[in-house]
Formats: sequence, C-alpha cells, structure tokens
Amino acid sequence: MTLLEINSIIEGKILTKNPDLNLELINAFSSDVISHIVTYASDKSILITAVYNPQILKTAEMKGVQCVILIGIYEPEPSLITLANSLGITLLRSTFSMYVTCGKLYSRGLQGAF
Repeated sequence: MTLLEINSIIEGKILTKNPDLNLELINAFSSDVISHIVTYASDKSILITAVYNPQILKTAEMKGVQCVILIGIYEPEPSLITLANSLGITLLRSTFSMYVTCGKLYSRGLQGAF
C-alpha cells in the first residue's frame, strides 16, 4: 500500500516536507512502548503511536521505519516535525483513535507487522 493510499484511508494530514507518496509500506504496528517498537517494527512498517516525543522518532530511525502516524487530536511541537524531516521519516497525523486508525488500515488490507 502506498503512502498516498494510507493517508487517504486515515483522512490524515502529512506533516513533513517532501514525502514520497509512492512509498510502498507492507504492514503496520501500533504501540506506545519503545521496547515493543524495537522488537516488532521493521523498515517497511508504519508505526502508529500516540507518543509525541523525539524518542519515538529516534527509535523509528533505528529500526528503519519510514512512516510514523501520530494519532489523536493534538498537534505535535514544530521541533518534532523538524526532527522527522532531518531523519527522513514521513510523519502523518490521524485525528482518529489508535483503534479506529488501525481498523481502517486493516480493513483495507494492510497487515500487522507480526
């Protein structure tokens, strides 16, 4: 599934500059726990999280994750978006809950990361 399709499904907002809208992503993983992300995420995974801090992006970078979806009604700090840009991670925001965001993607065929 492409980044463009994913963003459309979650009715998302792309927060970072110059995203590769044709980027193919094969699965998704949702967690707010760093150790779970380290264990299960991969370079073709989408990370779905409610954690709006730099550590989540550093962990995503370490695992090669190219797309992070922030869920909820909050706007991330500009410094988080700047960090995502510098790390080459596309940052999306979904105003849906984690449950609904994951459900929308799953129901359209995106598989879980494990």
